[in-house]
Amino acid sequence: MRVALSGTPGTGKTSVGEALARRGHTVVEVNHLAKEKGLLGRRDRRRETREVDTAALDKAISEDERLRGAILVGHLSHLLTVDLIVVLRCRPSVLAIRLADRKYPEAKVKENVEAEALDVVLIEAAETGRPVLEIDTTAMSVDGVVEAMEEILAGEREKYAIGHIDWSEEVLGWF
Repeated sequence: MRVALSGTPGTGKTSVGEALARRGHTVVEVNHLAKEKGLLGRRDRRRETREVDTAALDKAISEDERLRGAILVGHLSHLLTVDLIVVLRCRPSVLAIRLADRKYPEAKVKENVEAEALDVVLIEAAETGRPVLEIDTTAMSVDGVVEAMEEILAGEREKYAIGHIDWSEEVLGWF
């Protein structure tokens, strides 16, 4: 089973992926794979990102037998052909602190906090038609999120079904 571990920047994807790899799971950072395969496009200076040809990346992943049972980590992984998508979530106010601590520019913090508040990654994932689950990482340790991931990999679905995380109360407080 190929699994996407996705979410807004700052929700814990990289840390959780590294911890899963230490526990013996095959974990692949999508951005590293895109770079390795020469699939990074032009630099978007305003957003401080690089474009990725997701169709070409998807083809490269699908053709690589070593990745058949991998956990694909990255904020674009939910756009790839996978059997299951897990979206890591974080309360927007906490996400803002995490991103500021990483020295993200204010505009990038705002963009990502708004994306999380509006469920952008979750909606994109749901629109794929593939099974989607979500984990609230706001108050969880990396080990706690890894344990949740391992529950999911063992078959737990109901506990992490989409719809149980709701930032609307916090967002309405912004107005």
